[in-house]
Amino acid sequence: MRGRGRRGATPSDLVVTRQAGTAPIGGWPGRVTGSTRMADMRDVSGTGIWSAGLRYGDPAEAAEAAAELEELGYTALWFPDVGGEVFGVVERLMAATKAATIATGILNLWMHSAQETAEAHARLTAAHGDRFLLGIGVSHAALIDAREAGRYNRPLAAMASFLDGLDTAPTPVAPSKRVLAALGPKMLELARTRTAGAHPYNVTPEHTALAREAIGPSGLVVPEQAVALTTDADLARTLGRDHLAHYLVLPNYTNNLRRLGFDDADFAAGGSDRLIDALVGWGNESAIESRVRQHRDAGANHVCIQVLSPDGLFPRRDWRELAPALTS
Repeated sequence: MRGRGRRGATPSDLVVTRQAGTAPIGGWPGRVTGSTRMADMRDVSGTGIWSAGLRYGDPAEAAEAAAELEELGYTALWFPDVGGEVFGVVERLMAATKAATIATGILNLWMHSAQETAEAHARLTAAHGDRFLLGIGVSHAALIDAREAGRYNRPLAAMASFLDGLDTAPTPVAPSKRVLAALGPKMLELARTRTAGAHPYNVTPEHTALAREAIGPSGLVVPEQAVALTTDADLARTLGRDHLAHYLVLPNYTNNLRRLGFDDADFAAGGSDRLIDALVGWGNESAIESRVRQHRDAGANHVCIQVLSPDGLFPRRDWRELAPALTS
């Protein structure tokens, strides 16, 4: 771990959360085994990895990393979608693993049709078992309109329409096999009524508590949590600001952060220390485990960590060092 010499509490230990009034499903499971297959995506638990490298890194290294992550005990592997072929990536990761859930975090609904998505989900499930969790999101106007001006319109209605398409496809994707990238009340309500639950991104444990209240006691709440395995505050916050730079100009995220009590001063100059420390769990292994547990205490079924590191797309050393604290 970088900066191992510093000891004591870090901001990851000090985030205040609310209890959601419901126990997380699944608890802290042991390592997955090759004979395991998910019977219902609502059973997803444990700790996962959210990684752009699994999508956009070298395919051979991504497959090798996926196999190792499963062996380390991470229960789900998540990756983003900002264009390009996504289902081939799902297939490679499913082929490289035996039991881990493979999840899109998220599939961009503007870039894929509901029918092709349903067909791919059915094909991959038949070939590799019932462990493809379809995370779906509406993305951001800046990204979608840059490719086709004016296309990003009525995102909530677009999501409802996409779910209709999954329901009516020749090979439907059952609600229990899909989650939504949901931050605000309206999308959380759609997630509650039309899917297994919510996959919030760039959130705090306090938001996880709000999501649990919105989703109810039986749905999935599976947040992403950025982390930096270092006790060096300057390095951790630099990594956090580099990571958050393009998110802090996107209204979907800043509007949600305003609901959580942040304001323009927090978004300026790359993000205030207060904001960075709230969105990025940093410190030693114990501090990061504490941040993950805060999400669980707030009602998360599963937490996927996104490791921020100078090591690039595949921070495998950090994944290995964190595994004993997060997967046992």
